[in-house]
Amino acid sequence: MLDRTIAPPVQPLARVTLPAAEVITLPGGARLHVLANDAQPVVRLQAVFRAGKMVEPRPGLAMLTARMLLEGTITRTARQIADEVAFYGASLECDAGLDRSTLTLYCLTRHLPALLPLVNDVLSNPAFPEAELSQLKTRTIQNVRVERQKTSYLASERFNALLFGAETAYGRPFDADTFQALTADEARAFHRQAYAMSNAELFLCGDVAGQKDLVVEAFTRAESTAGSLTSETAAVEAALENFRPVGADHLAVPGSLQASLRIGRPWPGPHHPDTHRLQLLAKVLGGYFGSRLMKNIREDKGLTYGIYASVAPREFGTSLVIGTDVNGDQADFAINEVNFELRRLQEELIPADELETVKSYILGKFANELSTVFEQCDKYKTLVFLGLPADYYERYVHDTEHTDTETLRQLAQEYLSPEALQTVVAGPGK
Repeated sequence: MLDRTIAPPVQPLARVTLPAAEVITLPGGARLHVLANDAQPVVRLQAVFRAGKMVEPRPGLAMLTARMLLEGTITRTARQIADEVAFYGASLECDAGLDRSTLTLYCLTRHLPALLPLVNDVLSNPAFPEAELSQLKTRTIQNVRVERQKTSYLASERFNALLFGAETAYGRPFDADTFQALTADEARAFHRQAYAMSNAELFLCGDVAGQKDLVVEAFTRAESTAGSLTSETAAVEAALENFRPVGADHLAVPGSLQASLRIGRPWPGPHHPDTHRLQLLAKVLGGYFGSRLMKNIREDKGLTYGIYASVAPREFGTSLVIGTDVNGDQADFAINEVNFELRRLQEELIPADELETVKSYILGKFANELSTVFEQCDKYKTLVFLGLPADYYERYVHDTEHTDTETLRQLAQEYLSPEALQTVVAGPGK
């Protein structure tokens, strides 16, 4: 019989190698990355453009343009697009991020040929109809107004503004008046410049047998009218270089019983030689349910349902952020406890058994994140967009396995001084 009092043996993670992607450069300049896996008869097609907030000529234009792509083309209404996607049991969405915008299609393999003309139409021929544009702006503004009733949203918004600069793409808050003033002509002009197929990175993954040539043909025929856009790269990098914490920043939210905390700083990016070790340090601090912050602030003090510390890599700037929600009158106490845990990492060696637990968690979670071809493609996309070496994930496993406690203490002393971190509190006024 199985003895459930004995834990199953832990197996070390074997060597990690992402599936090799086939890269095809199309005549117009776009690159098609193909990762094949026929475990399930499904495919995902993504068209990614450098059309995020970093290159928008006016605030909000990247988001507006991306979301308007599904609101009608010169040959299809928004309803017709939605009906066609639903008829094939597919999923089609487009959204803008900080650095890039992505159109994503999920469908059964056998339906991809029928859906490719729709994808091409959405990308190449958006109509930006005035009625849908007005409705989209109204919905977006209303959604942000609702979000800004939450202390967690306000704390994150203020934290990013202090970290990256309130006038840069990474730190600029949403402005309803500016967004409302955007026009269809501005969206058309931005689309012509930013959504040129010559600048696209295409990712096709899943059961792609017999489909690759169809995708090549479809996007080879697509028109390409590349334009020049100004990136805010220099402004973001300057803001990070000149970052100085201004002490605890308190955003008063009248009537709120809850306070949301955001604590963090600029952080070494993925190209830094200590990047994987720093990931491990962040996990020890607050990156899993048994972390230092969770044990102290949730389990011991009972101040919150959850608290986290995470590293957020972006193409032009990476940050560490610690976040939690607590009762309004407990905010200062929670901040003191966070600082206590930071200093403890600087002063004390992490016990060997705790470090081994965190390493096992990291490697097990990483292995689980490679269980599907879509997840494997997401890891591969990170290499492409951040310009990382092919052995990046192999180094991740190696550095995680071989980092010792003294190294982590030294890194904590260099990067986790409470005085070097920006603190933001959104909650009851003082």
